[in-house]
Amino acid sequence: MVDQYVLGSILASVLGLVFLYRLFVKRSDQGGSVEAAESTTTTTTAINGECRSKNGGDDADVIIVGAGVAGAALAHTLGKDGRRVHVIERDLTEPDRIVGELLQPGGYLKLIELGLEDCVEKIDSQRVFGYALFKDGKNTKLSYPLENFHSDVSGRSFHNGRFIQRMREKAASLPNVRLEQGTVTSLLEEKGTIKGVQYKTKNGDEMMAYAPLTIVCDGCFSNLRRSLCSPKVEVPSCFVGLVLENSQLPYANHGHVVLADPSPILFYPISSTEIRCLVDVPGQKVPSISNGEMGKYLKTVVAPQVPPELHDGFIAAIDKGNIRTMPNRSMPAAPHPTPGALLMGDAFNMRHPLTGGGMTVALSDIVVLRDLLKPLLDLNDAPTLCKYLESFYTLRKVGCSKIGDWTPVASTINTLAGALYKVFCASPDQARKEMRQACFDYLSLGGFFSMGPVSLLSGLNPRPLSLVCHFFAVAIFGVGRLLLPFPSPKRMWIGARLISSASGIIFPIIKAEGVRQMFFPATVPAYYRAPPRVDDS
Repeated sequence: MVDQYVLGSILASVLGLVFLYRLFVKRSDQGGSVEAAESTTTTTTAINGECRSKNGGDDADVIIVGAGVAGAALAHTLGKDGRRVHVIERDLTEPDRIVGELLQPGGYLKLIELGLEDCVEKIDSQRVFGYALFKDGKNTKLSYPLENFHSDVSGRSFHNGRFIQRMREKAASLPNVRLEQGTVTSLLEEKGTIKGVQYKTKNGDEMMAYAPLTIVCDGCFSNLRRSLCSPKVEVPSCFVGLVLENSQLPYANHGHVVLADPSPILFYPISSTEIRCLVDVPGQKVPSISNGEMGKYLKTVVAPQVPPELHDGFIAAIDKGNIRTMPNRSMPAAPHPTPGALLMGDAFNMRHPLTGGGMTVALSDIVVLRDLLKPLLDLNDAPTLCKYLESFYTLRKVGCSKIGDWTPVASTINTLAGALYKVFCASPDQARKEMRQACFDYLSLGGFFSMGPVSLLSGLNPRPLSLVCHFFAVAIFGVGRLLLPFPSPKRMWIGARLISSASGIIFPIIKAEGVRQMFFPATVPAYYRAPPRVDDS
């Protein structure tokens, strides 16, 4: 009897302590105790319906360096999956850039997949349904193949800064995402593993933040990429940016590409009253804006090649004087897999912005990373995480984390951007001139001949074999134009050089992207790395 009484008392005491403990934890979670909320005791976090313990002394599960398109979208995505995310951005005010203003339909589909499609609303964004191509007074319209998609699916163009601010706001609305303004000065490394970052706050204080995974996506000017990849940055040209106000495009809701001399000119709407003009200037040096050389160059060299409907607006924009420049960078992805760290966005991989594919690649990468990380409940095993994340660098090129279902988004868009830029630029070489003319005439045929390349450009069909087939179809079409109706030795020689020139354009780009990753992904060891099983028990 006594034993039962003692056992009953002990049991009641234990239940009472458990009740008080649960009550205390619940109140501290609700902010009832500031001291408990700020303590470094163990807390419980739910991720994908599972609970796991994390040391409360850690700053976050993931640190994201940079809150541009890639960083903000990634913060929202990981935060929505239950991760504690700490984003450190150098400047949280609205960016003002002349690139990153056109999102292809393939990128918009990724935006929907990430639950961020409302970020293109309430910023006066414009729907884009295709391109218009201009050359030597002739033009042709190239429409996106959107027939099999919902009516809301199209390209979107907008002010880059407005779009980024909308994504930052959406990410910051999640309780487990913290956006902080600060400048990351270095990665914190311990025995070869990245443990976090050192940064300066807005007030100039030196701080350190720790997390099992640090993702660097601080853009094309990244000062952190050198320790995580082999940066071989090329600058083939510069964009000169203007804004035309209250002008009308020849084809409404379309991007416009003028095959000018020496290189292309782009026009596309960025609001209901503004048209962005980007003039490509080959090389790393551009005429000086301050001494008037740039204005003279634009008026004398570029303006005569602008479509008549845009000529007056173009001259008015030059006279207004708000001319800006931006180097165009190209950098293949060449990572150094590093425990505890990952590179994304323009800090990792860049292509010529002619095709407007950068944001599509970034959003596609985020979808791949999201699916890759979902089964990982604990990110603290750095060696295992590093080996596992190696597969990201392969899967981003095959565009999918499911074995047997691959569409190489990043590599196809990168290859297309590099190849198209070289084809679209004027050249004194007769073979290159013929290739350029053949490209314009091929696309002007319409139907299959325009739909295939435009589906590649839009990110709706990122298959490399389709890209290679269409590229060489253009070259063969060009040879046919030369040989008909009567071939001559000179024309046959130019045709042979045209094929050689086409090969010299596309094959080095494919080699830089990785032949195995593009065409034979199943032979890459990282492709076989399946997600870890989650114990159902």
